[in-house]
Amino acid sequence: MRSSFYGVIAILLMVTCISFAVPEPSVVPGPSQWTLETKFTNPEQIVFGYNQDNKPIRYWYVIITLTNNTDKDVDFYPRSELVTDTFQIIPAGKGVGTKVFEQIKQRHKSQYPFLELFGKTDNKFLQGQDNTKDIAIIWSDFDNKANAISIFITGLSNETAVVEHPIEKENDEPKRVYLRKTLEIQYEVKGTPELANGVALEYKNKSWVMR
Repeated sequence: MRSSFYGVIAILLMVTCISFAVPEPSVVPGPSQWTLETKFTNPEQIVFGYNQDNKPIRYWYVIITLTNNTDKDVDFYPRSELVTDTFQIIPAGKGVGTKVFEQIKQRHKSQYPFLELFGKTDNKFLQGQDNTKDIAIIWSDFDNKANAISIFITGLSNETAVVEHPIEKENDEPKRVYLRKTLEIQYEVKGTPELANGVALEYKNKSWVMR
């Protein structure tokens, strides 16, 4: 199951990035490169409302804690997707109302009193521990046939890379594709989707990739 999932993710990355040889992030960042210190919680479910079939509408979310430990303020334009081994790609926030976030904020108010919503934060991330941010990333429920998922979060670093498109051309030259350093967090799906709260996500791995 795990090997097949990673095979699917590799295919998705190839299709998304349109590259046969995706570079890896730098082991030692360059002098102008930065990466935010990142911590994250395990994904949790939350139910908010019911659909036309009178079934509960479920969402998944994680809370990331970010700190800018660089020596400068940085631009912050994050993006995130949840990708399943059934080829489903769910952008963070799509189909998610603000009331879902308010319920999550209420649930975690004691631990994260200043919780912010992903995509609604200030685009200038100030340096220092005093400016640490707690941010909720929320996705609509994913395919109940999925056996594994990966969460991708981009915008936590300014490191980029350029590769040539293997097929498409511009002015008779290979099209240039721009990749960004991205955090990937992998989980295996456990439980029975048909049962209320019957699904849990088991952490497998995290890594930085170019995507």
